Amino acid sequence: MTLWSLLSSITKTLNSPNPNAPFSQFPSQFKQLWSHSSPNLKHSGSFSAPGRPSLFTSQFKEFSTSFLVTKIPKKFRKKRKKKDSPRSKLVQTQPNINPHFENILLHDTHFRFLKKTKEFLSKQPHHVLRLDDAGKLHQQLGFPRGRKVVKSLQRHPLIFDIYRHNDGKMWIGFTDLMEELLDEECRIMNEMESDRVNVVRKLLMMSKDKRIGLSKIYHNRGLFGIPEDFRDRLGKYEEYFKVVVEEDGKRVVELVNWDPTLAVSALEKEYMVDEYKVKKAFKFPIKHGKALDLDEGDERKLNLLYTLPLVSPYSDGSKLDLWTVEAEKFRVGLIHEFLSLMLEKRAYIHNIVEFKEEFCLTKHTYQMLLKQPRTFYLAGTEMNWSVFLKDAYGEDGVLLNKDPQVLFNEKLYRYADMKVLKPRSDVYET
Repeated sequence: MTLWSLLSSITKTLNSPNPNAPFSQFPSQFKQLWSHSSPNLKHSGSFSAPGRPSLFTSQFKEFSTSFLVTKIPKKFRKKRKKKDSPRSKLVQTQPNINPHFENILLHDTHFRFLKKTKEFLSKQPHHVLRLDDAGKLHQQLGFPRGRKVVKSLQRHPLIFDIYRHNDGKMWIGFTDLMEELLDEECRIMNEMESDRVNVVRKLLMMSKDKRIGLSKIYHNRGLFGIPEDFRDRLGKYEEYFKVVVEEDGKRVVELVNWDPTLAVSALEKEYMVDEYKVKKAFKFPIKHGKALDLDEGDERKLNLLYTLPLVSPYSDGSKLDLWTVEAEKFRVGLIHEFLSLMLEKRAYIHNIVEFKEEFCLTKHTYQMLLKQPRTFYLAGTEMNWSVFLKDAYGEDGVLLNKDPQVLFNEKLYRYADMKVLKPRSDVYET
């Protein structure tokens, strides 16, 4: 007799009309099972139902069902796969991942403290700051909250100096080497000033109303190599710019004169050199039925007729119907031109979103860029992605044409990773 049938017999006895049913009514197999059962299966708990006589309870009080498996063991349960969150899910899938571009983002994370602390400390009087005050500025200096700023400073001994002042307090500042580098960077800014002025002019010419808030340009000045004091330098170029203070106190820079020689995009210039390459830059396919029975060549020609001509990013995109192909061509071309004006030809999502209103962009910019893998590469995660202009980089992920500011930044990063100063020739090696 199986264990299940034995338990069924017990249940029938409990539900029988005669509550004083003797123990002899149970099958003899159950008596043998109980007499040879292990003491571990017995306990002093009661096996009686409410209202049953104590005679029945006393006979079965040592019987236990704890040996029955009522739940699936944890090691045999089916594990549920955690859903990927936008914070951790990569934009690109494994076959399409470009490790060179992904490593550039890791490089940004590695030098985040260096860049933010350099920027903040450069604005302080005499380029110094009390160590106690620095420990409270985790957001401004870029070190993890709850960590000691000293650990981050000690990672770059050739850049930052920690010393005790005459007042007995610990202070941080730049080393003599870093002060020399800052002077070199200032010379580069002065030499490239005319180019940076043209960049700001082109940004204003691409904007909807030919005006952009000064704060937006200031927040993204590092992408274009614009100096920190560019707001003070605008007064020297009254023929190009006009600063207006709005009712809410917001300062806006407006374009004074339109220059048609600047209203030529990078794609248009490249079209004159390599027409075939520009034609392949973007793809706007036409939906067609299978009844047409087009081969690959005919389909490519049909899509090319739909893709060309492109819309200039210097045209007025606000007059285009928002969801037409012409409007999407304009937005794609504008992002391309926006990236081509940058030093490293790449930008994070927050850099693009900040100019959303001025450039007539939509909330579907992410999906729009994903549809153009020939020209753009999206790296990082879905929540914090970065877009690269692929043609500006070689197959090894190195920028092809480097601005003097980019070369300076690379030299600064090499010094930052050193613990001991090496000969100058080693620093300039790439």
